[in-house]
Amino acid sequence: MGFVDGIDIISGVKKVFILDTNVLLNDPQAVFKFSDNDVVIPIAVIEQIDLFKREQSVIAGSARKVSRILDRMARRGRLSDGIPIFPEDQHSGCLFVNIGKQVELPQPLSSGVGNEVLAVALSLQKRTESPVVVVSNDSNLRIKANAFGLPAEEYVAGKIEAMFSGIRHLTVEPSTVSTFYQQHYLNLPDVTLNANEFVLFEDHGKQVASGIYRHGQIEMIEPRQTGVWGIYPRNSEQSFGLTALLDDNIKLVTLSGRAGTGKTLLAIAAGLAKTTDEDIYQKLLVARPIFPLGRDLGFLPGDLDEKLNPWMQPIYDNLEFLMSGGKTHRHKRLNYLELIEQGLLAIEPITYIRGRSIPKQFFIVDEAQNLSPHEIKTIITRAGEGTKIVLTGDPYQIDNPYLDVDNNGLTFVIERFKTVEVAAHVTLTKGERSELATLAAELL
Repeated sequence: MGFVDGIDIISGVKKVFILDTNVLLNDPQAVFKFSDNDVVIPIAVIEQIDLFKREQSVIAGSARKVSRILDRMARRGRLSDGIPIFPEDQHSGCLFVNIGKQVELPQPLSSGVGNEVLAVALSLQKRTESPVVVVSNDSNLRIKANAFGLPAEEYVAGKIEAMFSGIRHLTVEPSTVSTFYQQHYLNLPDVTLNANEFVLFEDHGKQVASGIYRHGQIEMIEPRQTGVWGIYPRNSEQSFGLTALLDDNIKLVTLSGRAGTGKTLLAIAAGLAKTTDEDIYQKLLVARPIFPLGRDLGFLPGDLDEKLNPWMQPIYDNLEFLMSGGKTHRHKRLNYLELIEQGLLAIEPITYIRGRSIPKQFFIVDEAQNLSPHEIKTIITRAGEGTKIVLTGDPYQIDNPYLDVDNNGLTFVIERFKTVEVAAHVTLTKGERSELATLAAELL
């Protein structure tokens, strides 16, 4: 393997994977995930990563990590000649940074990093007997690769095939329900449940009881008699969500569902209750990704607050709704600006979370589906002692062009934490915002 006059010569029966920028930003360790096959990174991808790493954002941290990994590997040899990815393995594939001449693409495919990746793949296809595969989370690049006869794959490390709903529907006999009501708990040795999985008992399709699985048994969930900052659950899913949000032993809660199901409202109401009423947490911190991630706030006019307003308005809307609908005089007197002044509430972009330690806070990350698994990991590892993290979002409404319903950070966390005692998940399906909003979500 090596270079001859600047032209790649890669031989053998191994596959050759050409990585796009979004693959490396999604997972900086991606170069190690292709077994004993060869991995090629076009020089244009390196240039784009260099642009990302100069910013102050979560995704910039991924870019810097990619650079550090490649820099360490470069100490073992020349990347353009190929460096064994696993030097201790004699069958290891090699990592190449491609700097050779490429085929000329037809107009209008003359510029752009994606087209550079395509050109590298086409060039290598002509010069090697090995199968050449483009790996990208950009669907348009995969379409173009297919049009040129190149195999193209999505980066699927950690991809989730079936999303965990967090709720199990069980059909039981009336006698079982009677026992459940008498004992307030139930053991079902023939049913395998995940930690903190919610259970709906049904008799001939009718819901008759509900519980949560913990400590090896299903514990009854009592009907809620009081609201949370004026909010009462309108269905069993919202009831389960509030149960998880208000349980201090559950440190990570994920709420997924389409628009209007109440994810963010429930999370903020629970956060306000735990922070201002019960003093369990020192602060309610609400963060959202400013998408596209990594864009400097300076592109917007005004001071910092004015720049944040367009991105954070959904949070403000929920806070204003809760402040106006509270049932106690204390709630009616407060507004979210007072809470911010008192240090009980902070609303920030995800951009500023990296590098911080966040102790004893009720930390809500809204629109978490727009974050990659690596970005989500970065955020969760910010949690200090006594902090609770709540991730909300709709995996089917993703603005990030490099993520989809299977490989986004929210779905990734839901799957990885479904068996963990300190985590709980609820998928909300019933729209409660308004009849019109529910119809729009279903029909459009």
